[in-house]
Amino acid sequence: MTVRPVVKRTARAILLDGDDLILIKRTKPGVDPYWVTPGGGVEAEDPTVVDALHREVSEELGAKITDVVPCFVDTVEHIGEDGGATGVKVQHFFVCRLESMDPARRHGPEVDEPAGEYEIVRVPFTRVGIASVHLVPLSLRHYLDGNIEGVRAMHAPDLG
Repeated sequence: MTVRPVVKRTARAILLDGDDLILIKRTKPGVDPYWVTPGGGVEAEDPTVVDALHREVSEELGAKITDVVPCFVDTVEHIGEDGGATGVKVQHFFVCRLESMDPARRHGPEVDEPAGEYEIVRVPFTRVGIASVHLVPLSLRHYLDGNIEGVRAMHAPDLG
């Protein structure tokens, strides 16, 4: 069995606010728009992946989250930038609830030096809502399509 080195990790929020899923619409010159979950790279100064999730959600949305539950992991090939390490990128997805959001408090590289536009959008957390946008990665779109009820159940009061 070949073990591929993990060269990058990300923390991403399947962020629910009532019946809505909060996403970021990415628009870059020369590329069709696509939608992503809030989140990003785990940095060396982040004590844990969950700490990275809180930091990223604060940077990208000016938001605070609660009820963070591990939900889905996506592993993809990753070739480092500028000849960096080659291996895999592991994306950790967490279902969580929006506690508060103030877009005026957004900060970080996406705000300070944007590569295109980062628009906060809400879509219904339904199969139709998810199908209405070009959500990436595709594996997440497929996972959510097959598991909306299960994802909602991760916040059931009797889960423990």
